[in-house]
Amino acid sequence: MTRTIIRSYDDHADAETAITRLEAAGLPPEDISIIRSPTASIENDAGRGAEVGGAVGAGAGLLAGLTALPLPGVGPVLAAGWLFGTLAVGTTAGAAAGSLIGALTGAGLSEDEAHFHAETIRRGSTVVSVRTSDSHAAVIEKILDGAGPIDADARRSEYERAGWTRFDETKSPA
Repeated sequence: MTRTIIRSYDDHADAETAITRLEAAGLPPEDISIIRSPTASIENDAGRGAEVGGAVGAGAGLLAGLTALPLPGVGPVLAAGWLFGTLAVGTTAGAAAGSLIGALTGAGLSEDEAHFHAETIRRGSTVVSVRTSDSHAAVIEKILDGAGPIDADARRSEYERAGWTRFDETKSPA
């Protein structure tokens, strides 16, 4: 059975490390996605992605394909991979179909998880998601966890103490 494993990273370099390690372990780039938070210079980040991809070769193929995409409630993001395809098609088809929550729940996350990860992107984090089989899940989780993701439970508690309950697409980007 196919499942989605997702982690959020505060440091973009940690997310890039996770992706490079996943690809080095033989995971095809088409099973990995990245959605990167808004940045001051999205063109520079796209260029950096291409630079990393060129420098590392096949080990960072996904990073070379980063593309800018506007998301309601988040603003412009850099994204690549299978989840990006869902978002890109949805944003051209209409707001509801192109929502970040819709893409994440469509990928198999619970609505609660989808709202949390969308909020981490809105607040500046990078999300890496992987489609994998149950038999490979433990290895994928070890690789993702080894790159320094945020502690989701602690971060959620922090958000909730500040009054957050759900991702709000109508809110201005952080």
